[in-house]
Amino acid sequence: MNESAATPTTMSPTRLGVLIMLLAMFLFSLNDAMGKWLVATYSVGQVLMLRSGVALVILLPFLWRAGLRPILSADRPWLQFARVVFSTAEVFCFYWAVYFLPLADVMTYWLAAPIYVAALSPFLLGEKVGRIRWAAIALGFIGVLIALAPSGEVNPLAILFAIIGTLAFAVMIITGRSLRGTPDTTLVLFQILGALLAGIVLAPFGWVTPTLPDFLLLGALGVVAMLAHICVNRAVKLADAATVAPLQYTLLPWAIFLGWLCFDDLPRPLTLIGAAIIIASGFVIYWRENRVKSLAGMGEIS
Repeated sequence: MNESAATPTTMSPTRLGVLIMLLAMFLFSLNDAMGKWLVATYSVGQVLMLRSGVALVILLPFLWRAGLRPILSADRPWLQFARVVFSTAEVFCFYWAVYFLPLADVMTYWLAAPIYVAALSPFLLGEKVGRIRWAAIALGFIGVLIALAPSGEVNPLAILFAIIGTLAFAVMIITGRSLRGTPDTTLVLFQILGALLAGIVLAPFGWVTPTLPDFLLLGALGVVAMLAHICVNRAVKLADAATVAPLQYTLLPWAIFLGWLCFDDLPRPLTLIGAAIIIASGFVIYWRENRVKSLAGMGEIS
């Protein structure tokens, strides 16, 4: 009786982690739609500078409470620096790509990141990848090739930026695996500072003075992106990564809906076919990784 009475009022950490991850994916989708709207008027550098500046202001109270010790004592400085470089390249490439391509098309490329992570892990992390996962990786690359021409007006430079951005995102994830001991706020701070520095350097080129509504929207962009990153970090701590990671695929329906609602963009059938193959490949990779961990025992999970 006590057990059944406590069940309705108590939420398990795993369920809470799933809900927070779903919220994070919605926030990322909202951030992407807002970014696409803004880069139609303002340069990528300007968007990076203003959104990162506002996000830094919002983050300062949390940093004040935590103190400087977690920042100054962050482990593996060179790896932290590499992660910042790749995270900055990822967000820069995303905004460049989304300026030219429909939102759902760009998200299809970004959904391939877990495939790149699985493919690069043996070389960068020394992880073993068996035949099933290599087959899933090959299947995922086929999905990417199918989606390489997702819209009627293909811009080769935009596709190149999308692929580079996805690879940068994958390497950022891989470096993040080795920095699990770094507090969430410190990781987010370093990402914000990297994007802010890049924005300051690039913003003077093609500067457009924002109107007050657009300035508020640029600020909201930074807040939404920061909250999304914090939610992802929190979700991974509450629930097993194998449980919450596949939820990133909810980005695609959000991207399709927001792209249609805000920009009257609808993905072509090839986009959806490629995305379906990529998602299927990702699920196989997650399933196999989870299966291998289960067979190896729980001692390896961290």
